[in-house]
Amino acid sequence: MTNKVLFVLFFLPFFLLGTILSAQTDTDGSTAKEIIINSTKKMIGTTSKGEMRMTIVRPTWKREITMKSWSSGEDYALILITGPARDKGVAFLKREKEVWNWQPKIDREVKLPPSMMAQSLMGSDFTNNDLVDQAATIDDYSHKILGSEKIGDRDCYKVELIPNEETAVVWGKIISWVDKKDFMQLKAEFYDEEDYLVNTMIGEDIKTMGGKLIPSKMTITPADEPENRTIIEYLSLEFDKPIKDKFFSVQNMKRIR
Repeated sequence: MTNKVLFVLFFLPFFLLGTILSAQTDTDGSTAKEIIINSTKKMIGTTSKGEMRMTIVRPTWKREITMKSWSSGEDYALILITGPARDKGVAFLKREKEVWNWQPKIDREVKLPPSMMAQSLMGSDFTNNDLVDQAATIDDYSHKILGSEKIGDRDCYKVELIPNEETAVVWGKIISWVDKKDFMQLKAEFYDEEDYLVNTMIGEDIKTMGGKLIPSKMTITPADEPENRTIIEYLSLEFDKPIKDKFFSVQNMKRIR
């Protein structure tokens, strides 16, 4: 099963890149890009470490996958699958522009080509790209404020993200709803290059984790298969604890537990 999703991921760090901010502003003076940057800061620090549970729901079955994640800056990320037993030890590593996958059952590491980045992650509604490349919504898109809307009882900025012409990305457009008070991303819609809605993400179960107020639960629903969904739940999060760059190595990807 191949799906095109995200972000978001919303469960891994995004980081500010040295690009020019959008000139378009809201009435409080915030630029569209500043809003997206502030929303990503809800899930970042100089480093992050977390545990999460991903639940894949289909009409006739349900599957749970648990993971650990580490990140440092925009260039380094490591994800380890901790369960179920048949997938335990599978790992994904991002080092700058390179993305690697470790498959312990066949004792093989694979450098993922661009053609594999849009493939489904572990049979879910997320892609391999969603797992490791979280800076794209800042670096690879232009940003425009469309207005304000409420999500639940929270006033939100509604921001449109359009990919830059020179950048190869999965999405033709993203629309993001960001809470005005606490800059939490509470909803996002992902469109293909023909402007058809592909997936909708909803953030909920807001709580303080690692000293940050965040949606601790994210649900992705495919537009053409509304009976399907993938749910990410954060079990723990820590920020700004030292992690050396050498932690994010192919060798460590194969032995991390």
